[in-house]
Amino acid sequence: MISAKKIEELAKQVTDSMPDGLKDFANDMEDRTKMVLQRKLSQLDVVTREEFDVQTQVLIKTRAKLTDLEAKVTALEIKLAEK
Repeated sequence: MISAKKIEELAKQVTDSMPDGLKDFANDMEDRTKMVLQRKLSQLDVVTREEFDVQTQVLIKTRAKLTDLEAKVTALEIKLAEK
């Protein structure tokens, strides 16, 4: 997710690129742009990087357990087939 700092930097770049006569208008636009961007970004169905990393580790562990269980099931099937 885009951080508030990045949104602020983007809004500031837009403001800085405007002529001096439009600075008041630009400041108002900067505030409104930040507000709209933050509202829209909060509506997105996203997770934080930390949550993503945690779930990635959970998935890695789950896959390892699944591989182990598959090997055990295969070994048991071979034993049953031998009898």
